[in-house]
Amino acid sequence: MFPKQQSFFVLGLSKSGKSAAEFLLKRGAKTYVYDDVGGEKIARTIDALCAQGAILVKAEEIAEMTERCDALVLSPGIPIDHPIAVSFKRAKKAIVGETELAVRNMKGLCVGVTGTNGKTTTVSMLTETLCAGGFSAVACGNIGTPMIAVVEREDCDVAVAEISSFQMETLNSFCPHVAVVLNVTEDHLNRHYNMENYVFLKKKLLKNLTETEYAVLNYDDRTARGFAEGCKAQTVWFSVKEKVNGAYLLGGALYYGEEKVLAADELPVGGLHNVQNALATIAVAKILGVETQTVASALKAFKGVKHRIERIGEWQGVTYVDDSKGTNVDATVKAVECMRSETVLLLGGKDKGYDYKPLFSALKNSKVVHAVLYGENRYKLLDGARACGYEALSLCADFERAVKLASLTAKEGQTVLLSPASASFDEFTGYEERGERFVGIFKDYVCKGEAVERESEETE
Repeated sequence: MFPKQQSFFVLGLSKSGKSAAEFLLKRGAKTYVYDDVGGEKIARTIDALCAQGAILVKAEEIAEMTERCDALVLSPGIPIDHPIAVSFKRAKKAIVGETELAVRNMKGLCVGVTGTNGKTTTVSMLTETLCAGGFSAVACGNIGTPMIAVVEREDCDVAVAEISSFQMETLNSFCPHVAVVLNVTEDHLNRHYNMENYVFLKKKLLKNLTETEYAVLNYDDRTARGFAEGCKAQTVWFSVKEKVNGAYLLGGALYYGEEKVLAADELPVGGLHNVQNALATIAVAKILGVETQTVASALKAFKGVKHRIERIGEWQGVTYVDDSKGTNVDATVKAVECMRSETVLLLGGKDKGYDYKPLFSALKNSKVVHAVLYGENRYKLLDGARACGYEALSLCADFERAVKLASLTAKEGQTVLLSPASASFDEFTGYEERGERFVGIFKDYVCKGEAVERESEETE
């Protein structure tokens, strides 16, 4: 692409679209922008982009964009089969995402991390570890900072990119030096239609790797393990079940090759899923030459990420845990497995195409003593519970009432856990807003305005 002599239609102006438009405008590209979401935040973004030279497209002008523009820049929140994307494809025009623009212009080292669960934690853990090892590493991608925003940063010599299946729809040129696949379980089937499409998108992270790159794969995940077949890169495994060529758990300790890195109980974040995240981090850090002791020290200092099994406080003997990032069944099961006390679980939101029977089957053998179902998919959740004979339930229409009901249901010594196994878009703009609302209800209603410290650490 040659931005100075081409025109682009940026569809969707969230963080990703905004950054893509700014990148193109700085390079002299004729840049058209459109977003139909509305709201004050988007209005401010449009004003700022127009001040930089962007052209705002009216709804009635959208059909003309396939003729006016050389390429469509599609926000990851908009599916590849959206009518506008289809019209560009039929016109044989390019369809790219912000991440694709970034990788075509990235000059430094890249590490790409994908998987159904654990991406944000692993990217954060790895970024801190690489920084401790002397790199100027920056977390970017789906974690919050658009990848294109770090393309020209002088303080970034390693971009550690969280890559979602949504981004993969328009990502074709990415060739990270290290590609990490954490796991592949059912997710986003409302968008990708079936598991085969979802697996295909996850595997695309390895598509462009050559013999000089590395693929770090979860040996314990059958689908991720299968990604090694046909991959040209050097495969490095991680496993919590057996000794592998790479990083593994053995006798309660984490190893890389024959070298012990640290004991599992030295990790501040608990749960077997975090041992897996740490093993993936160890593998990448060792590939990039970080000293073992430095890796161990960084992992011992890692305190977790917001909205992922985050203890937000305690009131009258009840502990409150925010796992708003648990947006699929597998993530919620892992969060439940981390609970040390009897738990009242908040489930619900916008459905992503799941069969919820496996969730309630797992809950029957867990510390969950009651589940409060809420949101758009509450009746589908209820059907899944009934099919499994799970009866310790309450039903609420909206999130706020559900949190209040959970607080009234929980007894001293128990935990209220928000881990919805659902997207948040029925009531919120994302899992972050949902998590912050949970914290707000805890402080304003449960604690009745009394100050409570938020603890940024995960439970075991």
